[in-house]
Amino acid sequence: MRLEDKRIVITGAAQGIGLASAKRFAEEGAIVGIADLNESAAREAAEAITASGGRAMPLVMNVTERAEVRAGLDTFVEAYGGLDAMFNNAGMNVPMPFLDITEENFESVMRVNGLGVLIGTQEAAKRMIAQGKGGKIVNTASIAGRQGYPDFAPYCASKSAVIALIQAGARELAKEGITVNGFSPGVVTTPLWDKLDKDLMAMGASEKEGDAINAFSENILLGRPAVAEDITGTTLFLASSDSDYITGQVVAIDGGMVLV
Repeated sequence: MRLEDKRIVITGAAQGIGLASAKRFAEEGAIVGIADLNESAAREAAEAITASGGRAMPLVMNVTERAEVRAGLDTFVEAYGGLDAMFNNAGMNVPMPFLDITEENFESVMRVNGLGVLIGTQEAAKRMIAQGKGGKIVNTASIAGRQGYPDFAPYCASKSAVIALIQAGARELAKEGITVNGFSPGVVTTPLWDKLDKDLMAMGASEKEGDAINAFSENILLGRPAVAEDITGTTLFLASSDSDYITGQVVAIDGGMVLV
């Protein structure tokens, strides 16, 4: 029970890495806020965790709207008395050939992946500072934040922004006892990658379903793409007291795809 009675909100928690982490956190004793734009999916995820003996609350939240993030966190804190960790995981990707990238495409991806992390970090930190007991902030970066890919350059830029926000947040919040860390997954077979695979086919970057994920997986040293459950050991570590002396760091979970 490494997270016993810890109160944790996860954004984008109705599917993929967020949902797998929510389940793992609940199994380890946490009270989990399932924050997602999709209300029915958030409710379904929370009910499934509760049915399995865990504790979870659905929260409807658009991470790009500060008022919604504030309201969701206030609802959670009012219900459970505080906030111990915030996991800013919500993200999106809309691929587009490099020379065709529009301002709208760039801004929409950056708004969710970059601004959403900034707002989530700020609002969580304000509540943790008021509590006076420190806290944990975990952010989802990507290998795409370490190197650029031409068909989704805005996504790469947004994840580089996440890494910068992790470092800046760690420097600012250390004096408050709040750690800020993240992780950079590689290819993970989640609904995000399923959509990306179809989008790349539609724009002619791949011929058939599965080609894109297979191509991106060719250089993974461990020989396969990840599943969401491969990521949860690290997210659990970063949300728990095991990582108390780590801050400003981004842990690669990519099977050896990018070596730096």
